[in-house]
Amino acid sequence: MGSDTIAGVWCANHYYHSDMAAFSIPAAEHSTITAWGKKREADAYRNMLKQFAKPGALVACVSDSYDLENAVQNLWGSALRDAVITSGATVVIRPDSGDPPTIVRHTLEMLDASFGHTLNRKGYRVLNHVRVIQGDGINATSIRAILQHAMDGGYSASNVAFGMGGALLQQLNRDTQKFAMKLSAVVINDKQLPAFKDPVTDPGKKSKAGRLDLIQTENGYETIALGGMQPDARSAMRTVFENGALLIDDSLDTIRARVNATLQAK
Repeated sequence: MGSDTIAGVWCANHYYHSDMAAFSIPAAEHSTITAWGKKREADAYRNMLKQFAKPGALVACVSDSYDLENAVQNLWGSALRDAVITSGATVVIRPDSGDPPTIVRHTLEMLDASFGHTLNRKGYRVLNHVRVIQGDGINATSIRAILQHAMDGGYSASNVAFGMGGALLQQLNRDTQKFAMKLSAVVINDKQLPAFKDPVTDPGKKSKAGRLDLIQTENGYETIALGGMQPDARSAMRTVFENGALLIDDSLDTIRARVNATLQAK
């Protein structure tokens, strides 16, 4: 539910029938910290707490303007620790430089030493009062690496949020999810023939051939030849758009509920 992408929120509101698709939170960026000067770094953080840290609120602070370890261990974890706890807010620390998997886990460990943790039902640590947001070097591959390294250290994925700025415009394309639509069958002289591509120079671009169906089984989803349904499977295909008409117009709330139900089932 968190986003600073105004155009994206507007589109989700408009096209997916949401009253408000996402919300922003108070979040410092580097100039709002460095404007206080290096000697007053703690005052910059203290000001964020004074202005925005209310019970139940989320407040994010970039903390690598000078020395991340000093900021986390000595400022957030010591000088400002009591202020964070008594505010009733969740303070989200943002490391913004260094190797992302390494720096995120190290930040979690430093915060854990100061604020402690509880264990969730899967046995992973969830920090008290604080979280981490990583906004540097974020893409689909780095997110997996960051979360895996955190989990290897015993920390729950729920400790970490992610943000991306320019990469939203510059790194998202049809290959992000390895998705493309290709011709798979043709009818010539009333005879159905498969159509596919299979480049020798890039086997990863091989496309599926024939009339296809997507089925859901106990093990997940599988693409099969049309008519080759397994006894315990059911087609997951729905006609959403046909001949210029939108036949299914799910709201954002419906889509989110479907995703949450899938996650809870796992």
